[in-house]
Amino acid sequence: MKKPNLKKIWVVFANIALASFICLFIAVLSLVIYYVKSAPTLTEEALTATVSSKIYDKDNNLIADLGSEKRSNAKTSEIPKDLVNAIVAIEDRRFFDHRGIDVIRIAGSFINNLKGGHLQGGSTLDQQFIKLTYFSTSSHDQTIKRKIQEAWLALQLERRNTKQEILTYYINKVFMANGNYGMKTAAKAYYGKELKDLTLPQLALLAGMPQAPNQYDPYTQPEAAKYRRDLVLQQMLEEKYISQEQYEGAVLTEITDGLQPLSNTSAYPPHMDNYLKEVFEEVEAKTGYNLLTTGIDVYTNVDVNAQKQLWDIYNSDTYVSYPDEHFQVASTVVDVSNGHVIAQLGSRNQASNVSFGTNQAVETNRDFGSTMKPITDYAPALEYGVYKSTADLIVDAPYNYPASNTPVYNWDRTYYGSMTLKAAIQYSRNVPAVKTLEAVGLEKAHKFLNSLGISYPELLYSNSISSNTTDASSKYGASSEKMAAAYAAFANGGTYYKPQYVNKVVFSDGSTKEFAPEGSRVMTPETAYMMTDMMKSVLTYGNGLNAAVPGLPQAGKTGTANYTDAEMETILANNEAANYSSLVVPDENFVGYTTRYAMAVWTGYTNRQTPVLDNGIPIATDVYRSMMAYLNPVDTATDWEMPSGVNLYGSYLYLDGSYPQYTYTPSTNTTPSSSTPVPSSSDTSSSTTGTTEPAVEQPQTSASSSTAQEQPAPINPAPSSSQ
Repeated sequence: MKKPNLKKIWVVFANIALASFICLFIAVLSLVIYYVKSAPTLTEEALTATVSSKIYDKDNNLIADLGSEKRSNAKTSEIPKDLVNAIVAIEDRRFFDHRGIDVIRIAGSFINNLKGGHLQGGSTLDQQFIKLTYFSTSSHDQTIKRKIQEAWLALQLERRNTKQEILTYYINKVFMANGNYGMKTAAKAYYGKELKDLTLPQLALLAGMPQAPNQYDPYTQPEAAKYRRDLVLQQMLEEKYISQEQYEGAVLTEITDGLQPLSNTSAYPPHMDNYLKEVFEEVEAKTGYNLLTTGIDVYTNVDVNAQKQLWDIYNSDTYVSYPDEHFQVASTVVDVSNGHVIAQLGSRNQASNVSFGTNQAVETNRDFGSTMKPITDYAPALEYGVYKSTADLIVDAPYNYPASNTPVYNWDRTYYGSMTLKAAIQYSRNVPAVKTLEAVGLEKAHKFLNSLGISYPELLYSNSISSNTTDASSKYGASSEKMAAAYAAFANGGTYYKPQYVNKVVFSDGSTKEFAPEGSRVMTPETAYMMTDMMKSVLTYGNGLNAAVPGLPQAGKTGTANYTDAEMETILANNEAANYSSLVVPDENFVGYTTRYAMAVWTGYTNRQTPVLDNGIPIATDVYRSMMAYLNPVDTATDWEMPSGVNLYGSYLYLDGSYPQYTYTPSTNTTPSSSTPVPSSSDTSSSTTGTTEPAVEQPQTSASSSTAQEQPAPINPAPSSSQ
């Protein structure tokens, strides 16, 4: 047999490899040429244009023209050398050596990323300017096509303009926070001076801001701003632009040095600030575009009349009598049919000279108390078959958190004995709530909460009556936004819609991206209706009476947070008024809904250690009632229709297959019981108590009368006590 000719085989393989390489090269080159040909054209108009994003309301009316603010463009001769050096040092240290793209920098960045180190990104200052002018600045939008076009345009920019001209374009284009575009504009707004008159640390601050203007805002984020400024100075020192002595003197300068009070230059009314902040974040998350640096048109879901009404409720005494000017409110209103956020406001008496500050309406750092009970305990109990009716019985009696020796306290430190599910919600008893969560199981309850947009790193039994979490991330816990969206699922029959601020974006090239409601069924219509029926009683017989609007079908839940014993001791020692108040709490909430809208309201003080006292307790329900009365004219109000899988017996609801069983056993608890027999489900196998004792529907004690407030005891309340 003839031996194979290895040389010929290798020649064949080599030819195949070469042909493959040539084909691949041609394919890549063709793709690059295609991308280059489809790239935007460099024009003086685009390079110097004012970036302007227009924002529209739900009826397509213009509400804000961002970027239309006055700006002062600097001439090349007006730009101080220290500012040029600061920008180059922090953004592109080889700026004067490359021709638009920096191969050395790209290679260094790639190698350093492989090592897990930190280096400047691969983009040159030219490429960053091209992004600001033509593309999205989001890292999530950096496609191969975009990077090729970006590099091509950067090369063309270098051929077209001098280095000084490119720097001038950049300095005049960048967003500098608080409605200011361009560094000359920022110099005037922040320091009242021309660029040439600023000090080295002031110029370093301006040079460092464009990467994250709001994050490095010296007015609202002084610590982050100082960190960024000092990093710029360090880079200037390393590049030998400044001496060691200059560096040491500059970093010791206070970040507030020379700052003047901001004037209100906003292009939109103050009542839109919180809402627009969420619009910006949603647009960037969904499109990669920053509204403050890219000109696009955004169509939102805001009802401007409702938003203004909410502002007026917050900032006048026409609707609500507030305890003082520092008392705060945060709330969100959603359309229950689609999750559209129609109104949202994070605080009262907002500073008019600060744009896009903290929006408490979306923060999760305060406790929503017993408003968690319907979504953490009772709804999953109905959904997973723990309960079959609103008349199922559960015992309110001394009880410890599962697998612990820690007792669960009711706010009044008393127990009502056997009571129906409906009564437990109506009077917001803590023991039945925790027992219900134990019966459901933490895993199932966690899953149910996740389906409603509320997450915890780990669900605890204490979350039965509280939204507190040890994780500071806004990803976890509850906010007015999250709670309004969660309760909306009860209102619409069981579908959760993710809160949505934007419905459409139109880009500068005329292309459009629309955003449909994101909804999914999370519970049966029967569960949603039974929960609504029980929470209706909170507004008719329970502690939510103040939220009721005569003639308007509503459902909802109150929620109160508590101080620990140690916190209460400190507060009573330092706050004289607290010693004369029957109620001393950090957070008071109300979450409710009609067939059209759901609204969540948080009230309290920015400093949690400043307590809400007696005169502040009704504010949450006052705000809710005022807004719902505006949104829901009684003459057009509708009630919920009972689904086919639910049957009504007396005042209680039963799932198909269960029916009332009237029994009566004299109560032995310490609180007097009603002697009227109360129906319970005939299927008691899933009950957490298995008792046939009658429910205490309207206990004849002062703590449980229909006008009693659902609040913790004023002196030494248990940390676990919640409403």
